[in-house]
Amino acid sequence: MTERKIGRYTIDLSNADKVYFPDAKFTKGDLVDYYEQIADTMLPHIKGRPLTLHRFPDGIGKSGFFQQNRSDHYPDWLDELAVDHGGNTGEVRHVLANHKAALVYLADQGVITLHRWLSEQANIEKPDTLIFDLDPPGEDFGPVREAARWVAEAMRELGMTPYVMTTGSKGVHVVAPLRPEAGFDSVRDMAQELARWLADQHPDELTTEQRKNKRKGRIYLDVMRNAFGQTAVAPYAVRAKPGAPIATPLEWEELDDKAVKPQTFDLENIMKRVEDRGDPWSGMQRHAVKPGNVAEALKKLSTNG
Repeated sequence: MTERKIGRYTIDLSNADKVYFPDAKFTKGDLVDYYEQIADTMLPHIKGRPLTLHRFPDGIGKSGFFQQNRSDHYPDWLDELAVDHGGNTGEVRHVLANHKAALVYLADQGVITLHRWLSEQANIEKPDTLIFDLDPPGEDFGPVREAARWVAEAMRELGMTPYVMTTGSKGVHVVAPLRPEAGFDSVRDMAQELARWLADQHPDELTTEQRKNKRKGRIYLDVMRNAFGQTAVAPYAVRAKPGAPIATPLEWEELDDKAVKPQTFDLENIMKRVEDRGDPWSGMQRHAVKPGNVAEALKKLSTNG
């Protein structure tokens, strides 16, 4: 066991040589080092947001699990937020990653992927982000590029500023910042209406059909992450997949680069990318718009067909 001091916190790190990604030979120590290095870039996107943790204490070669409730043995300095989910779930004590030491500690606990809420602690009932998850039926990324541009074009027409991110899995997320003024139900309904409008405009390429056997090769416009208690993979989170791919914010022109795919960026190359290009999502909340204005514009768009 070794100690790592980060600011005023001291973290006991264990089993740094344990292989977490067998194909790429990335170890637990590599994961811990990455989250320490990316912290300044990643934290603005997750600070103050409840997290769901995807943990693989023995690496991706063994079964992992999702964790919402904070473990009792976590240190007192690791922040938390109790959220009432209602129904059978009740109160959940979510972990908050508010500083670099939190990311390092969680990585040492086998947390490979962080999934974040779309709202912050100060306005937990009101999301500040609208998200479209574009889920392709196969491995061809070309149609996803086109679909992402359609979503972005529609968002701009409604007065929003769209941003795009590879998920590190199969598709992309297209998101737009909102002012935290409307509840989750209102934002989800708005996203669903926009998704239906897009599917009507491109019926051969896009669908809102949740059942896979009904999609008929079309890209699924998934907007269900806009609901209360749902999460989306955090920007710069590592995915529990071979090669350790990373969810990576892009510039829009990068979608034209045929070399960019959902799993292009990984533990091997991500830090050079960030050093060279910075964070395309930096300061995105400066472009947040009123959801009420978006709803009015969407009403006009839907009426005009």
